[in-house]
Amino acid sequence: MTEPVLAARGLTKSFGALRACDEVSVDLRPGEIHAIIGPNGAGKSTLIAQICGALAPDSGTVHFLGRDVTRETTRTRARMGLGRTFQISALAMQDTVLQNVLLGALGRAGRPWQFLRPVLRDSTLRDRAEAALARTGLTEMAATRTADLSHGQRRQLEVAVALTLEPRAFVMDEPMAGLGAEGSKRLTGFLDELRAEAPILLVEHDMDAVFALADRISVLVYGRVIATGTVEEIRGDREVQIAYLGETP
Repeated sequence: MTEPVLAARGLTKSFGALRACDEVSVDLRPGEIHAIIGPNGAGKSTLIAQICGALAPDSGTVHFLGRDVTRETTRTRARMGLGRTFQISALAMQDTVLQNVLLGALGRAGRPWQFLRPVLRDSTLRDRAEAALARTGLTEMAATRTADLSHGQRRQLEVAVALTLEPRAFVMDEPMAGLGAEGSKRLTGFLDELRAEAPILLVEHDMDAVFALADRISVLVYGRVIATGTVEEIRGDREVQIAYLGETP
């Protein structure tokens, strides 16, 4: 079996008496999209926070590119090539589209506190930022203030920022949230192509997108993975049908 790019093993996290993650194990293999689904309150956000370094697990490990990163910071994981997009936008709304992407490129270069004005004249960083904008179809919006973008365009911009990290893997937290049918269709097509560049761990409620994209699906309920399998296996799993897909016993 191919060695996973990203592997979480036995992650456990409690908040008082609530065990939000209960010995959760998931992995991400080269070239795949592995979707994490589950009802609200299932522990998906807690799981992703541990994988990306925003939250330390009570127990368990996270390995990325064969290295134990369980105690490494979010920034270290990003510098290693773990690209993340957020359920709630983390963009600088008063900056332009290009400035947001340049900030991502700046972090990849290891100069996060440099003033932006000289960065705008750095041809290497600017080339990286402009290439990311071209990949996501935002070249013509480069000078637009981020606050003036549509919701779908902001989602595209988040992916562009992540691309400047030259990612080895993506973690995407509900990228379809707030998109209409056409926006979801466009983003689904883009992610389908993106997996060849870097595999994607995808947390998503849009089941049409999940079923169209996922090579594997893990179902999280009450902090535990109750099933992992292909789309066909998950669709046919009776426990999943009852717990998440809305069918009655």
